[in-house]
Amino acid sequence: MSRQQSRKTKADPILFSQQAVDIALEALGEIADDPASLGEHIGASKVGELVIHRFLSQATGYKGWEWIAALASVPGSGAITVNEVGLQAGKKATRAPEWIPYEDRVRPGDLGPGDTLPPRVDDERLTSWKDLGNNDGFPRNPSAPQTLSQRGLNEALQRWRTGAFGPNSEFAELAPMMCRTCAFYLPFGNEESNFGVCSNEFSADGRVVHATYGCGGHAETKDDTEIASTRAYGAFDDEGIQRFS
Repeated sequence: MSRQQSRKTKADPILFSQQAVDIALEALGEIADDPASLGEHIGASKVGELVIHRFLSQATGYKGWEWIAALASVPGSGAITVNEVGLQAGKKATRAPEWIPYEDRVRPGDLGPGDTLPPRVDDERLTSWKDLGNNDGFPRNPSAPQTLSQRGLNEALQRWRTGAFGPNSEFAELAPMMCRTCAFYLPFGNEESNFGVCSNEFSADGRVVHATYGCGGHAETKDDTEIASTRAYGAFDDEGIQRFS
């Protein structure tokens, strides 16, 4: 290794002077939208032959960020050159969260009127009719160019089973009767799936419900007054005490 290569690079002392600070601040002022966003000088450090001057950022939304100006000088020339300016994140800077693709951010309920949500290119919920394999007996849409895959069906059944209209929901646990014996329950073609649609406008109308789900709107629910009329002692007269003269 030559003497020139082993010699440590030194920055011109002028790059640490107040003059250098002023030049750096002036250069940053040319790129800052608001001069007030340039805060106090918080330090200078040597990087090779350059000296990096840092200023606290007062820009809205950039807490902990720093304005930086990289200065250079030919030793002994007395001239300072601005090599680079910019805004960079400090060690405790507020940063935007890691970017997540839209298809990974969308959640159930996000789709609104007029929105479009095409399936993923490799959406495993869908498959071709040819690749569906053995039919599981669950009805599918024969008019669709592709069909629901076995995985797509299993995931849907799991959501329905554990959802608000599943067998373990609060309604189901408190219901005296189950959907499987209700006239409002319209089972799917495959009875083994234990799923159907509720047609009771006062209950889970239009929702997929489990056969062992239930509610107080069962078609065989009896009126309390009708039940009371079957009691041996009949109805209680609450018209008030009859007064006799």
